[in-house]
Amino acid sequence: MPVRKKPSQQGKYDIYPSFKIRDNKVFEGFESLAERISGHKLVVIDGYSGTFFGSFREKLVSILTSKGFTTHWTDTGEFLKPPDSIDNMISPFLGGSDPVFGTRTTLELNDFYIPGRLASALPDMVSDINFIIGPGASLAGWKGLLIYIDIPKNEIQYRARAGATSNLGCRKPSDPKDMYKRYYFVDWVVFNKHKQNVLRKINIFVDGQRPDTPVWMEGDDLRDSLSQMSRNLFRARPWFEPGSWGGTWIRDNIPGLNTKTENYAWSFELISPENGLLIESSSLLCEVSFDFLMYQEAEAVLGDCFKRFGTAFPIRFDFLDTFDGGNLSLQCHPRPDFIRENFGEDFTQEETYYIFDTKDDAVVFLGFRDNIDPEEFKRDLEISFTENKTFDHKKYIAEHKVRKHDLLLIPYGTIHSSGRNNLVLEISSTPYIFTFKMYDWLRPDLDGKPRPLNIERAFKNLYFDRYGSKVKEKLISKPQLIDSGHDWKLFRLPAHETHLYDVRRYHFNSIIDIVTNNKCLVLNLVEGKSIDVQTENGLSARFSYAETFVIPAAANSVRIVNCPGSEAILVLAFVK
Repeated sequence: MPVRKKPSQQGKYDIYPSFKIRDNKVFEGFESLAERISGHKLVVIDGYSGTFFGSFREKLVSILTSKGFTTHWTDTGEFLKPPDSIDNMISPFLGGSDPVFGTRTTLELNDFYIPGRLASALPDMVSDINFIIGPGASLAGWKGLLIYIDIPKNEIQYRARAGATSNLGCRKPSDPKDMYKRYYFVDWVVFNKHKQNVLRKINIFVDGQRPDTPVWMEGDDLRDSLSQMSRNLFRARPWFEPGSWGGTWIRDNIPGLNTKTENYAWSFELISPENGLLIESSSLLCEVSFDFLMYQEAEAVLGDCFKRFGTAFPIRFDFLDTFDGGNLSLQCHPRPDFIRENFGEDFTQEETYYIFDTKDDAVVFLGFRDNIDPEEFKRDLEISFTENKTFDHKKYIAEHKVRKHDLLLIPYGTIHSSGRNNLVLEISSTPYIFTFKMYDWLRPDLDGKPRPLNIERAFKNLYFDRYGSKVKEKLISKPQLIDSGHDWKLFRLPAHETHLYDVRRYHFNSIIDIVTNNKCLVLNLVEGKSIDVQTENGLSARFSYAETFVIPAAANSVRIVNCPGSEAILVLAFVK
């Protein structure tokens, strides 16, 4: 990501969307940070998993020494429990030999340290500036300037794949997929709890994704920016990933991406546990994780569903691109009791496929054909897996030709897959890794290894009564006109009865007004060039074709103005 915001192409998708605040509130570089630190005797440098604390320290030492300051440093890594002890402590949460799934840990960050050692770490008070640095540094209890370094989740994953970072308490990096599983079920859980505890105490917030050029802002300005977001609107920073089935639509239609990559399978538009939010001041960009917004402003963002979800953002939007690519795996998602008991999640993964674009008579696989034999189905899947034989999906799985703006419903336990040549806007509840694959077309992942299948888990969750005509009746949404004006219409796109969210679609030529009714709205411009969104608090923002944005419940109402040229179609989702 660039340090400074570059002008985006008018009416084009912006891969670095930002929330603008007053000028001179964001700063860059170690020089300015050292200047800010220099008046303090005690400095606490805490931060998230994946931070290059050693490099950060070296650069500060160099600048402060050149300015004549003496420094003393205490590293929290000295107080971590031995790696073997940590491995034993976290093993109950990692699912044994399971390559994908574990259970969310109940541990705290403090559990990773030798009891009493952090609290006994004292400054020497002889040096001009005393530092304590590393994950959990604030747990030492020093009453000094608190600096917190945040790292976006996509950057953590890039560093892990490059072997440049490791999990908390590990001596060295391991296989990136193993590291990701440990991040998801252990590291990120404990770091998020800690982040929530220190948010209101942070004096300086640092975006640490660029090791040589940190971008930072005052803690009070960070908290004020989050407050403004929660009462107006915002768009998360999307990030893009290739995949074994990935396509060409994203690469060909979204400017600013690396066009030399093999494909793009996903655009993670709004997956709150992994996306960031960009704050812009005087063109400088500072990224803060979505978690911070929810830890400070969850009630303002979520409105009437805050009591149900707390600091968890319940809806996600992402794109699945199979244009000129391949079919997704045949898969299903867990039932609520199963995900709760086995993985520690509070709610499950319920999806819909909004067909954003398509070509060449594309299909979606959804539900079963009439009169299949579940035992025979399972036996054929297992033979395919063990003998590496092609599975005859046409014998068992129903295919549905799809058109732009169709909405297909995928409640938990439903077998499904997007076929080739679709761009799917996936509207879902937030859990996002719990996919039980049954067949993946015998192809390897991008690392050359087979993608793990979960046939046994899938069969504990599948509903075999979703077949034949029942699929067309129950799982293909039928739009209902519920309101209209002189140049606009509002349709309800009914979700499944078990879905926690519902979907609406506006068609309009000039202006519409939307009242939140104390609900958080997640929207995407699925047709049209661009729109201007004006909040009752005086903030205005422009969003372009294919962009996802959020109107928090506390915004109360917005006016949306279509830029002249063509009809705009706007899809929105909210918790029922």
